Amino acid sequence: MPLRSTARTSLVELVIEQMERLIADGEWPVGAKIPAEPVLVEQLDVGRNTVREAVRALVHTGMLQPRQGDGTYVRARSGFGAAVQRRLRRAANLEAYEVRSCLERDAARHAAERRSDEDLAALREALAVRGRAWEAGDVTRFVEADMRFHQAVAAAAHNTLLAELYEQFSDALREALQAVVGTPLLPDAVRHQRDAHTAIVDAIEARDPDAAERAALAHLAEAADVLRAAPAGPADGEERTSEEPRS
Repeated sequence: MPLRSTARTSLVELVIEQMERLIADGEWPVGAKIPAEPVLVEQLDVGRNTVREAVRALVHTGMLQPRQGDGTYVRARSGFGAAVQRRLRRAANLEAYEVRSCLERDAARHAAERRSDEDLAALREALAVRGRAWEAGDVTRFVEADMRFHQAVAAAAHNTLLAELYEQFSDALREALQAVVGTPLLPDAVRHQRDAHTAIVDAIEARDPDAAERAALAHLAEAADVLRAAPAGPADGEERTSEEPRS
């Protein structure tokens, strides 16, 4: 049997593993631009071809995204997360909300059972930030604050896989939330859902998993009703592109 050189492949795999670890640990957060190729060559002490192959592999999995003339950015924290994002880009807003209801129902229930005092403080602060963004009339800030609130609920459930899965849904959920908040004919109570979000936190504080689950499902059902009544966006199976305007 002829001998084959495996050193180059092994070196590429080692570099890929290091990059994946940097992303997973948050050293390279989602949305951040990774160091330029010459910097990576120097820091990793490997050749340019090794760095290029490693980056190309992570681009292929969807964890990294090259932007012509600008560099390469982190797109997802894991290959699993990248796969979820690819599928969500082909999903309708209502589909994303229906899946979200499954995640948030269990997240709220587990959070009520497992939350710490620190988790509760984080939830109260996230709720306050959300409220301030609404009062300021800043829709973009409000949507981001709402996402942070629900990520805090998922974190309080103390299930790392659930929290990561919820985070991977953030892009699709953000678009769906924008569709709800951006519907001006709706009453502010429906667009803001202040009472519904407060009910979630109150139930988690009271360590009442049944009430937390009911509150989470009630607030999502109200938003889903809005999406069902809204004009259709991209059809199921039709992928959104970055050039398409968002709701």
